[in-house]
Amino acid sequence: MNGFIEDLKRTFRQGNIVVRLIYINVAVYVLGLLAEVALGLFNIQVAHLWSYLYLPADLLQLLRRPWTLITYMFMHAGVWHLLGNMLWLYWFGRLFLYFFSSKHLRGLYVVGGLMGGLFYIVSYNLFPVFAGDLYSATLVGASASVLAIAVATAVREPDYRINLMLIGPVRLKYFALFIVLFDILYVGGSNAGGHLAHLGGALAGWWFVRGINRGYDITHWANVCIDAIGALFRKRERKPRKPKMKVHVNNATGNDRKTDYDYNARKKAQSAEVDHILEKLKKSGYSSLTDEEKRKLFDASKR
Repeated sequence: MNGFIEDLKRTFRQGNIVVRLIYINVAVYVLGLLAEVALGLFNIQVAHLWSYLYLPADLLQLLRRPWTLITYMFMHAGVWHLLGNMLWLYWFGRLFLYFFSSKHLRGLYVVGGLMGGLFYIVSYNLFPVFAGDLYSATLVGASASVLAIAVATAVREPDYRINLMLIGPVRLKYFALFIVLFDILYVGGSNAGGHLAHLGGALAGWWFVRGINRGYDITHWANVCIDAIGALFRKRERKPRKPKMKVHVNNATGNDRKTDYDYNARKKAQSAEVDHILEKLKKSGYSSLTDEEKRKLFDASKR
């Protein structure tokens, strides 16, 4: 068991931000199931406990549970809900990382979820059609965050083609437009809250790319907050004792210096090659890259 947990920890540390977000979402879901089983053995019903993690539409409930603006985007209503969102996150997250950084994706996940949640809350309190469900409506799921990432990718590279089952190659701009129109058309259906959150997430994705093109990053504040929280939980490293002063004779040979020189030269050449690929990507788009250039760009993004 310890070996299995250690393998999970190692995979989490070595994975990129997409893998880490998937791990977090799956872990939250599994821990929730385990809690239900454990408490159910003592006849303790936990359904009401989850309401403290779901995002309520009612403003008074939100004031009592403000943390739900964050927690809801890591909660899911069922295994198929989780699976669908994680597949979308995997597909579009990997594509997003071709054009933006890991920190951009991490920050946009949070900003997209927040905008989706706020769009949902404002709509439920603004439009009379939702008045009957206002006090009981809650929102869960990562779909607003995932849609922000998908739309941002489509806005950044609109002519990139993806292959859809039974349809074939489709440009990202048409795919994203279809998703947004679908959410607009079904906003009055049974899953109104989900569709409203999707629209908020889509708006965040569009705003993010527009901001990047104009020189500002809407995810910056989110990343600052995440880094600050991470620093609080990071274990403080003990300061090592100062070793007694010793005199060492430098016996470095010419071969050692040559090895260092070769390593530095190789790293510099790799960096220059990646810069050349990025410049080509900026000028001509992702479709202009060769398979070898795509592979090198992907490998560089994981370092």
